[in-house]
Amino acid sequence: MTYAAKGLAALEAQLQQDLEFLELPAKSWVPERTCQGASVRDVVVIGAGMCGLAALAKLQFTGINNVMAYDAAPAGREGPWITFARMETLRSPKTLHGPALGLPQLTFRAWFTAQWGQEAWQALDKIPKAQWMDYLIWYRKVLNLPVQNNVRVSHITQAEDLIALDLEGAETGRVYTRRLVLATGRSGLGGFAIPDFLQGVDRQFWAHSADEIDFTALQGKRVAVIGAGASSMDNAATALEQGAAAVDLLIRRKEMPRINKMTGIGSPGVVHGMHQLPDAWKWKFVEYTAATQTPPPRASTLRVSRHSNARFFLDCAINAVREEANGLLIDTTQGEMRYDFLIAATGFTNDFHGRPEFAAIAPHIRSWFDGRYQPEMGSPRHNLLDAPDLGPAFEFRERTPGACPVLAHIHCFNDAAMLTHGKVSGDIPAVSAGADRLVRGIAASLFAEDVEQHYANLQAFDTPELQGDEWVDATPRLKQENAL
Repeated sequence: MTYAAKGLAALEAQLQQDLEFLELPAKSWVPERTCQGASVRDVVVIGAGMCGLAALAKLQFTGINNVMAYDAAPAGREGPWITFARMETLRSPKTLHGPALGLPQLTFRAWFTAQWGQEAWQALDKIPKAQWMDYLIWYRKVLNLPVQNNVRVSHITQAEDLIALDLEGAETGRVYTRRLVLATGRSGLGGFAIPDFLQGVDRQFWAHSADEIDFTALQGKRVAVIGAGASSMDNAATALEQGAAAVDLLIRRKEMPRINKMTGIGSPGVVHGMHQLPDAWKWKFVEYTAATQTPPPRASTLRVSRHSNARFFLDCAINAVREEANGLLIDTTQGEMRYDFLIAATGFTNDFHGRPEFAAIAPHIRSWFDGRYQPEMGSPRHNLLDAPDLGPAFEFRERTPGACPVLAHIHCFNDAAMLTHGKVSGDIPAVSAGADRLVRGIAASLFAEDVEQHYANLQAFDTPELQGDEWVDATPRLKQENAL
């Protein structure tokens, strides 16, 4: 056995002992349910990336073990880390606890040092993204988390007091669950944000930054990248490294953002206090960070600028994009420019009306536009107005009370929850706190829903603590003495 394998085996043994000492997972306590002769899941999680795994682990630790996660990706390719995340390393500091849920032996640091030692840890700057994926694969394995890969949820509907899910892929058919967690990552509830000027443009000439892109096909090509964020830099650098003839970054802003505001104020106060602020303060924080924007990491930007065939065009907004015989003519505020291919690093949207799996519930989901936002809060940013108005356990709320009660049992544990809950359901720093908040709410609601059964269990419990031989009743003797 290699040094790394021995170290990892020792770590896993220590983790199992820690779990035993903490009595984790807790004993199962949720009553079983059936529907049409089939077992009903207590919770189904859509997505088995970092957030989905953290939610699954916390559910099982809490004694809610009739759970399952479905992910459309093959095993080992969940989330963005080795698909559309094109950075070289994570952007977060290596010391963050991530999805460890308060268990030291479950941290990335413990996993890394068990295999490569303390000196290697000290020498490590940022975590390579593929290594983070390896850690998540281990996390899933060591906790024996229930995940089915290559399965897509095609439709979500209400079935009396349950949620019906239609599945496609490696598993097909209909399953029922009492609670549903949408751990769908950056894409949240909508999908790609596509600018109007790209509507109708042939997809052979452009891609979104989260698409699967054949960068080798861009060798010798002129490439435009829209935006100045981290994904813009990552995609531009990848195109340059794969031999693109030229890469231009078309940046609407007059200056590059330089200060990462939210990182600067990161603290447990932000994690645990943001979601309890009045709406006006939530909006103020998020709108301000949206206005100032998050800069791309320095290393990512240098990864682009070290190439002599990379150019940064600031104050360069796009007016229109037109197809030509062999490429695109882009009309910008700095004139017309011609390219063979364009990459739109334009982020994601909360417009879940375009997702077929949400078709039955989307019209009923209440957003911040539906009354939570007030003009005095600040600028009415479209992407914030579309954010779902969530309850304290990330549950959706109805636009019209009583129209779709099942929404209270569907939990939005992804990036779309940020305006209501803060950054606890999409990024590494506070995902454990987010999973704890989510599962506390689910556990409380399941207990309340089954309260009659739990009370009946209380009444039926008849295992005696005392056997009757632990004492002698002195009353008869006292009566005899008093009679004398």
